[in-house]
Amino acid sequence: IFGRSGKHLTHVTEAGQDVIDIATQILSKVEGIKAVAREHTQPDEGKLRIATTHTQARYALPDVIQGFIKRYSKVSLHMSQGTPAQISDAAAKGDADFAIATESLHLYNDLVMLPCYHWNRSIIVRPDHPLAKKQNITIVDIAKYSLVTYVFGFTGRSELDAAFDAAGAKPKIAFTATDADVIKTYVRLGVGVGVIASMAIDDRIDSDLVVIDASHLFKASTTKIGFRRGSFLRAYMYDFIERFAPHLTKDIVTRAMLLKNNHEVDEFLADIKLPTR
Repeated sequence: IFGRSGKHLTHVTEAGQDVIDIATQILSKVEGIKAVAREHTQPDEGKLRIATTHTQARYALPDVIQGFIKRYSKVSLHMSQGTPAQISDAAAKGDADFAIATESLHLYNDLVMLPCYHWNRSIIVRPDHPLAKKQNITIVDIAKYSLVTYVFGFTGRSELDAAFDAAGAKPKIAFTATDADVIKTYVRLGVGVGVIASMAIDDRIDSDLVVIDASHLFKASTTKIGFRRGSFLRAYMYDFIERFAPHLTKDIVTRAMLLKNNHEVDEFLADIKLPTR
């Protein structure tokens, strides 16, 4: 199982990794059996662990979480934020029940990934910025200025880079962050033009900024919710999924779980019109 160097164990061998993988699957099945028992004896009690990004936690989930907690007061909720790699790893290892993410979905092949909604971006500038009064803004227009936006790998950043590439332009990235509120702060300081998820705009507190719809400039991104293949989902977990994405009913989710891979899942759900936020 382990490779040696003298008296020291130095690494896990290929055979050892196979043993670990099988043991992990067995432990997962044991947890599934326990979950089945709890579903019948304590249907409204348990825990729900969600791994996601700041944008989802801050802007997409609050209303869902509030309603869920009100309905399931005996379910303890744990939310962790991380990078796409950390989120997928947490769900794949069983450290999180659900992964909610947009970027780097190729990392999630070990999970059943279900599409929840589309979203796009807005440009934010100070009122005294030249773009504030410009009509029909293009990528070339934006490329003239320094940008304040998301760190690569977060919140649809790859679509921004793809749009600039398609226009033959190169973005002048002055500042990056994982948090839209931080991006807004540095736009207010005059560091550059902000590009953020439209759902992160709050009309009450962002009235000092000029918000410009940029959905014509960038391809829409899709947020998905995922869970480990072979997982036993408690009734309240199905309910959480449907609260977050009403088109993902228990019947739809159950049928998607029977498919072999996410390509088949995407084909199965292809005719469903996703909402846009």
